[in-house]
Amino acid sequence: MEKISVIVITKDEEDSITDCLESVEWADEIILVDSGSKDRTTEVAKKFTSKIFVKKWEGFSAQKNYALSLTNNEWVLNIDADERTPEKLINEISNLDFTSADGFYIPRENYFINKKITTCGWNKDNQLRLFKKSKTKLTDKLVHEGFVVNGKVNYLKNPLIHYTFKSITNALSKINYYSTLRALEIYKEKGKVTAFTIISHSFSAFFRYFISLQGYKDSMYGLIISMLNSFTTLLVYSKVWELQKNSGFTKRN
Repeated sequence: MEKISVIVITKDEEDSITDCLESVEWADEIILVDSGSKDRTTEVAKKFTSKIFVKKWEGFSAQKNYALSLTNNEWVLNIDADERTPEKLINEISNLDFTSADGFYIPRENYFINKKITTCGWNKDNQLRLFKKSKTKLTDKLVHEGFVVNGKVNYLKNPLIHYTFKSITNALSKINYYSTLRALEIYKEKGKVTAFTIISHSFSAFFRYFISLQGYKDSMYGLIISMLNSFTTLLVYSKVWELQKNSGFTKRN
């Protein structure tokens, strides 16, 4: 087995970081980059690694690139504080033929308020998380940033466990933050937003997740997830409209 470095970026993850880092204690190195937590995140993390660094928040890509630059091993596993590597995944990585690819996609088993979700597209969630550092770069998107491997990629069978939202309150807080980032991306693309855009995209998002992606099969959980996706879309395009209005974009068009 190749030596593996794990990278984790954090901000106020005291409630999650213990379970996260316990699940990657098998790794040869754990690099944690914190962006100024006001809780006990870094204090708790010291039980698992001495390689804790504090960096002012400059965006997801910047934080992860910095963490990547601190690693000492060629192979790197990227994991978030709300994710866990279960025993089956650890065993698969331990027996992996690292010469077969330059990077590996890992499926995620997603949970919403402690309920495993099998619809809404959450059951087809493969993430490129294990990779050769020398063959990999990070996209510079504000949201949904990801690693890209310049080489052969393959897929692992066993999933990461991902606890998406602990509560509705937690979901709304994250949605507000991520929708702002996504709105900035769309705004930079100069796509004009109208009332029809906001309404049509919001309704389409609900029907896509609840009907096309069969969210109804997860009963109330699927309904709420579908509604939250619709609300996210509403916020994103409303915020784009607000940015355009404040900049005079709508008048120029």
